Amino acid sequence: MDITTMRIVATLASLAVFIGICVWAYLGSNRGRFDEAAKLPFEQE
Repeated sequence: MDITTMRIVATLASLAVFIGICVWAYLGSNRGRFDEAAKLPFEQE
């Protein structure tokens, strides 16, 4: 396995992680948690 192959594998792994994070962030089941987290700075104690 030469350096070029290792770079290709690292790039593809990074792309897969990025796509996975994007899919997770846009799933409808996470909307409630994200809406609640977005309101945290505006809440007073």
